[in-house]
Amino acid sequence: MSRRWWSGPVEAFSLLSAVRMPAVGSVRGALPWAPLVGLVLGAAATAVAWAAGRAASPLVGAVLGIAVLAVATRGLHLDGLADTADGLGPLRGREKALAVMRAGDVGPFGVATLVLTLLLQVACLAQLLTLDGGWLALPVAAVTARVAMARTGLADVPIAEGSSLGSAVAGTVSRGWLAGVALLTLAAAAGAGLLVDPGTALVLAAAVAVGLGCSEGLLARAVDRLGGVNGDVMGAMGEAAATAALLTAALLLA
Repeated sequence: MSRRWWSGPVEAFSLLSAVRMPAVGSVRGALPWAPLVGLVLGAAATAVAWAAGRAASPLVGAVLGIAVLAVATRGLHLDGLADTADGLGPLRGREKALAVMRAGDVGPFGVATLVLTLLLQVACLAQLLTLDGGWLALPVAAVTARVAMARTGLADVPIAEGSSLGSAVAGTVSRGWLAGVALLTLAAAAGAGLLVDPGTALVLAAAVAVGLGCSEGLLARAVDRLGGVNGDVMGAMGEAAATAALLTAALLLA
C-alpha cells in the first residue's frame, strides 16, 4: 500500500524534473502527479525570482526565475517546444514531421519559437514582479503547465506513431482525477489571489483557464497533424500553458 502511494510522485519527479530520486522501473504513475512537480518547482523558481527581483531588479529576477524552471526540468520541456514547432510549422506530411521531431537538431521554426517564448515569459514575469501579488502568477503558471501535460494521459488521447513515452503513459489519467486537479488548481489560484484582493483572485483564475485553453488548442493541432501526442508535444503543451498563463496575468493585472 505504501509503495503504491509514493511510487507515483517518485516517478513524476524522475520523469519531469532534474531532482534525484530513487530508481524507478516505470513512468506509468507520473502524469497524475505532474501538478505536484509543478507546485514544487514553481515555488522554488518564485523564491529565486522574488529575492533577485528585490536584490537587483525585476528583470534580473525574471530571468533567474525562468532559468530555475529550465534547469529544474533539464530543459526537456523547452526542447519539446522547439521540436514540436519544427514538426508543426512547415508544410510537410505526417511521417516527415515526426521524423523531423525525432532528429537531434533544431530548425529555424524551433529556434524562433523557443527564443520568442522565453522572451515573452521573462518580459511578463518582470512586469508581474513589480505588481502587488504579481509573483503569484509564476507558481500558478507552473502548476497549470503540468495540469495540461497530465491531460495527455487520458485514455482517449491518441498517441503519435513511434512514441514510447506516449505509449507508456497512455490511459494513466482518469477524467475524474484530471477534473479534480484542474478545479483544485483553479480554486487554489483564486484563493491565493484573495490574499491580495478580489481582482487578483479573478486574474489568477483566468490565467489558469486561458493557459489550459491554449494547451488544448496545441493538442488539437498535434492530433490533426501528427496523429497524436508524443513526449515533445507534452513538453510543448506545458510551455504553451505556462506562457499563456503568465501573459494573461501580466495583461490583466496591469
